[in-house]
Amino acid sequence: MSPLLSIQDLKVAFRMGKVAGDMQRQLAVKGVSFEVPENSTVALVGESGSGKSVTAMSILNLLPSNAERSGQILFQGRDLLQASQPEMQMLRGKEIACVFQDPMSSLNPVFTVATQICEPLIKHLGMSRKQALVRAEELLNEVGIPDPKRRLGSYPHEMSGGQQQRVMIAVALACAPKLLIADEPTTALDVTIQRQVMDLLARLKETHKMSLLFISHDLGVVGEVSDHVVVMRHGEVREQAPVAQIFAQPQDAYTRALLACRPSLTESPARLTVIDDFIAGRSSSATPARPKDANAPVVLDVRGLKKSFWLKRGVFGRAEFQAVRGVDFQLRKGHTLGIVGESGSGKTTLGLALLRLHEPGGGTASGEARFGGQDLFSLDRQALQAMRRRIQVVFQNPYASLNPRFTIGQTLREPMEIHGIGSDTADRTARAVALLQKVGLDEAAMHKYPHEFSGGQRQRIAIARCLTLQPEVLVLDEAVSALDVSVQAQVLNLLKDLQDEFGLSYLFISHDLAVVKFISDEVLVMQNGAVVEQAATAELMAAPREDYTRRLLGAIPRGYQGVAAA
Repeated sequence: MSPLLSIQDLKVAFRMGKVAGDMQRQLAVKGVSFEVPENSTVALVGESGSGKSVTAMSILNLLPSNAERSGQILFQGRDLLQASQPEMQMLRGKEIACVFQDPMSSLNPVFTVATQICEPLIKHLGMSRKQALVRAEELLNEVGIPDPKRRLGSYPHEMSGGQQQRVMIAVALACAPKLLIADEPTTALDVTIQRQVMDLLARLKETHKMSLLFISHDLGVVGEVSDHVVVMRHGEVREQAPVAQIFAQPQDAYTRALLACRPSLTESPARLTVIDDFIAGRSSSATPARPKDANAPVVLDVRGLKKSFWLKRGVFGRAEFQAVRGVDFQLRKGHTLGIVGESGSGKTTLGLALLRLHEPGGGTASGEARFGGQDLFSLDRQALQAMRRRIQVVFQNPYASLNPRFTIGQTLREPMEIHGIGSDTADRTARAVALLQKVGLDEAAMHKYPHEFSGGQRQRIAIARCLTLQPEVLVLDEAVSALDVSVQAQVLNLLKDLQDEFGLSYLFISHDLAVVKFISDEVLVMQNGAVVEQAATAELMAAPREDYTRRLLGAIPRGYQGVAAA
């Protein structure tokens, strides 16, 4: 039986403009071949820039206008590279559908959920508006949206990230496609929502007898959902095999490196393996992490921290929402406190409240947060400015945290100029160059703009910017969650090195318990704004006391575990 989808010698190049009259092309996909059988899940795996998404988007020709494709993409025996634009429009959403990483960039913010689900039903299946609404409600119910009838009238911004992703899946399933392309559909979600979406996709695949092309950089996720794995790097297929073989007997050094650089729940190495080092035979040893001084001085002492927001209720009324409820903790010099929990648990609000970055939005913060002998919540504006030199923050999105109009040199010098660090521009430039070298970048970066760097490089620059002020505490808010596994390993190793060198203390906010286990000395588990469990990392991972913590640990993808025949 012929496969549902067969990609043969696919090449994708992007026209980059003319130089001396000759068109310059950048080859992104270099002769890729693989098949997707009916009613199966095939995973495309690799780092950012490996060509996974370009390959997948080539199927429906969702590439920019400067893209050139060659080879064959056979869907049910028909070559999609030869299909006209009207033919592709009829195919998209009906026979082949897509679910993307960021639902907010895929859902139209000015249309209701009902409108967006009904659109493909009316266009492709010829349903009336009334028939489409009935089917839309059924689809929302199928993807697990509570109170589906009411939610049809909601706008995307009124829903959580997990609910938005479920709506995207409902839109994709509307016309019962034969192939669903899922491009990093769980990357931005916390572990429990990620687990729910993975289980949902697996269930829907069986219910609808469709095939799934699943794109991810995380072999842990891939191992749990896939039948067959295609490993890509630099636009080429390095290895493809059934999932059991990929995990048990990987043939390519790159595949072995991808498996090796994932943080583990069972091991505690001093450093994570980086792909290039692994391939070159410089893999890190399994040496246990160096123990921290349990009697190190306390740099941040938080007691009874509460943070509320006032929400509009009716025309004149308002209601108090308690985002953080009576949190206590201590952070010692040179230590890392991991803060974990689902989205909405209060992790980020806690970090921003400590930095007093939530005040303009209304609501109140109370309690005590003593830092350097002072309560952070009682500081006046001048004292607060001085405090911000000592406590810095690294945010989740490396693409949004740097000013696109500033060179990297300007980005690094600006905080030093504000706080009076360095004698003149030349001195500040020298300090900036030294910090770039600390984070693994060279002086050439000083004259470039953020868009010229990868996500991992931008996050290194964001860390260097924090270090310009010689802080004592860094608040790291999901600082590695947007990075692929290899770059994530590099940044985590960098954070450990900087901590050892400068004696930094970290508040490490994350939904990824495997990452938290690697970098944290102590873990604080939050749910609905309150702390439900707090313990040393090794103790909490080995014997969690609370059901909620056990659920978080149970939701972590562990890769292919082997499935006994039924």
